[in-house]
Amino acid sequence: MAFMLLLKSLRGEKLPRFPVWLMRQAGRYMPQYRELRQKERDFLSFCKNVELATRVSLLPLELLDVDAVIIFSDILVPLEPMGVKVEFVEGEGPVLYWDGKVESLRKLSCEQTDFVNQVIRGVKALVKDVPVIGFCGAPFTLMAYMVEGGSGKDFKKSKLFMWQRREDYRKLMNLLVESLVEYLRGQIGAGADLLQVFDSWAMHMPYEDFEEYAKTYLRRLFEEVKRIKDIPLIYFFRGSGSFLKALEGLPLDALSVDWTVDLPSAMKESPKAFQGNMDPSLLYCDEELIVEKTLEFLRCIPRKTKYVFNLGHGLAPDMELSKVKLLVDTVKGYKLP
Repeated sequence: MAFMLLLKSLRGEKLPRFPVWLMRQAGRYMPQYRELRQKERDFLSFCKNVELATRVSLLPLELLDVDAVIIFSDILVPLEPMGVKVEFVEGEGPVLYWDGKVESLRKLSCEQTDFVNQVIRGVKALVKDVPVIGFCGAPFTLMAYMVEGGSGKDFKKSKLFMWQRREDYRKLMNLLVESLVEYLRGQIGAGADLLQVFDSWAMHMPYEDFEEYAKTYLRRLFEEVKRIKDIPLIYFFRGSGSFLKALEGLPLDALSVDWTVDLPSAMKESPKAFQGNMDPSLLYCDEELIVEKTLEFLRCIPRKTKYVFNLGHGLAPDMELSKVKLLVDTVKGYKLP
């Protein structure tokens, strides 16, 4: 039932309820995750451990009863085989080392990240009736991590690279697109049922630059993936409120949006499916208010299909598992007319 529910929603078919899954649904807010995390020395090794990553991927299904499993990995995983040194520093986040020379990089082959594909196969072998979501980071977001050396603040380095080194920028973005196509080719071949592309940092560029410096490469990525297989594609754009118009014409199936978007208006203007929109900060409230605000949110969705419930961003480490479960139960208990 869950398998058909999510895919039917994206196709616009009639549903008894909205499907639900959550970004970062497998994470540090779960005691079970923290226990498994101790079995590897660092985060990247944890992602590469197929057995552990498979077990972690399945935790939200076991503990929350969500309608989809997103594989446990990280958007920075493809950069290491391309020649970028990636470290995750406790309390600091990702730190990246790149010499700034495009010629020092190499195109990724899907065999180099086969551990990701093995996680998909492992999940598919254990769960037959729930869709498995593969994913990658968007080209601009990965470029920004490389140029900034980690999570940026004002993203000045990325903008200067984009504007002042236009030819290098073009070469790097094309290389990222080619590598991400191969990365997703492996996930499709392993059995992923749908894919999500995460764009965390494109919101920091000026609106007038989006077409040339981001959308061009997104379009190519989506078109190349669709040539491999006509698989459902979801695009998550953090800070998407002011960029919805700019996304028109991209060959994707659904937009995953944050809380800056007026969802009822967006649904009237676009025929595409939507996902997300709820502010995850709600989960810090008391249980009664979580239920109240969630039901209020669901009642305001004008469509009875082409919507997948999710948050506008990922779950945070300090959230309570019981409240996340309450959120999922509330959504699943809301019946559509």
